[in-house]
Amino acid sequence: MKKLFITFAIGIIVAVIATLWWKNGTLPVNSKASSQKIFVVRKGQGVREISYNLKQQGLIKDPIIFFIITKKMGYDKKIEAGDFRLSPSMNTWDIANSLTHGTLDIWVTIPEGKRTEEVAEILKKNIPTFQQSWIQSLITDEGYLFPDTYLIPKDATIDLISTMMKDNFQQKFDSAKNTKITNLTDRETIIMASLVEREAKADIDRPMVASVIYNRISIDMKLDIDATLQYALGYQTDEKRWWKKELTSQDKTINSPYNTYTNPGLPPGPISNPGLASIKASLNPAKTDYLFYISDANGTNHYAKTMAEHNANIKKYGL
Repeated sequence: MKKLFITFAIGIIVAVIATLWWKNGTLPVNSKASSQKIFVVRKGQGVREISYNLKQQGLIKDPIIFFIITKKMGYDKKIEAGDFRLSPSMNTWDIANSLTHGTLDIWVTIPEGKRTEEVAEILKKNIPTFQQSWIQSLITDEGYLFPDTYLIPKDATIDLISTMMKDNFQQKFDSAKNTKITNLTDRETIIMASLVEREAKADIDRPMVASVIYNRISIDMKLDIDATLQYALGYQTDEKRWWKKELTSQDKTINSPYNTYTNPGLPPGPISNPGLASIKASLNPAKTDYLFYISDANGTNHYAKTMAEHNANIKKYGL
């Protein structure tokens, strides 16, 4: 009987301690605080990491209690990536609920190699303030809208978004510029990088494709790059895409300054927004004698120094 009483008493004590721990852990860190903090939830972050960051920033008392609340309420599946205005005066329940809605900014990812109109389509899907007039504004910055993941305010203007992307581009370009070995201008380098981005599927191929382009430029040989035709042809209504899949012999005769089958040298402007790997490859192309390349069915490039070698590759890989 005495053992039973002791066990019961211990149970009561544990329950009281647990209740006090829970109650204290859900209370605000500072109920009198009037200040607010911007708390950022990054894409892919789990509840454990979020709870730890909340504790580190003085917004909750106990990360374990926050974790339990989010699991119990199903918030763990509803937490949004973005930034939130939170206060130490909020209790843990309110903070957990706040992270499921009302983000101030939106994470937006711009992949490498997209043309401006495709960038605009991504912004239209994600930014509430998007306007059709943004497209013409963005087109003037073709090639300089650096592909990356951005945290963009919901009420952002096109000027703000363009500045974010162009500043990011400049920072990345400046970080790699000291590797430059060509005699191309910065503008020409970015134009070439935009071609490399569309023509090379793998990072290992980017310096090689850049080498072929640069070698052809050096001897005034036409570039004959399909991606420039695709850019000039624009949106394909039947395919519902910007980059035409199968080019015809007639396509290669279109009247456009971007037609590198009829015009020597680089096109007048970038055809896409290249990533850092393509920019680096264009600043520092591989040193080769290659003038030709083809991509096989698996997307692997094969290079040749002469037309005879090039034709042999075409025959070998069934293209």
